Amino acid sequence: MINTKKLGRPKKFNREDALQAALNLFWSKGYDGASMKELTTAMGINGPSLYATFGDKHALYLQAIEAYTSDHACEPLVAFENESNIHLAIQAFFHAAIDYATDNDSGNKGCFLTSCVATSSGEVEGVQPMLKNTIEELDQRLAARFELEKSKGTLAPDFPSLERARLMFDLRQGYAFRARAGLKGHTMMEDLEKRAKMVLQQ
Repeated sequence: MINTKKLGRPKKFNREDALQAALNLFWSKGYDGASMKELTTAMGINGPSLYATFGDKHALYLQAIEAYTSDHACEPLVAFENESNIHLAIQAFFHAAIDYATDNDSGNKGCFLTSCVATSSGEVEGVQPMLKNTIEELDQRLAARFELEKSKGTLAPDFPSLERARLMFDLRQGYAFRARAGLKGHTMMEDLEKRAKMVLQQ
């Protein structure tokens, strides 16, 4: 009797879930610290499946960065853009950034870009231009909201939109750094109104 049952068929897996698991491991251990064995275990797949779907470790890392900047990095921006009052919108931006930095599903603290990606920039090929593009895109998206407020007359015509957009990004990364150090979210949120005034002052 011939056994027609196929042996060794790889288990099906969700690509997005596997990539998120890889991202979390890189976030926790860094690029060099995350071994291929740890990655396959965290992702729930075997080595051949990883290579077939994502390529090597380097390619997987770049895809993890892209996934993070496409999804998680946008949460504060969405909060910023959805609040009609610009002063409250800035507070919402920082609030969302602190929330994610101190309490997210992965259990990691801070920001993946700050905690992991920035430290590998210049050492891992392809990371530096990705990081630079991400920062520039975030600056431009924040500045666009200020430009909209200027067109509505809410902000003065000479308000320095790009300058304050960069300030917001830098403050956000500062919160992420503090979260990585173990500071509590409620403590960091105590001065959000003052930070918003700082961003808007002429």
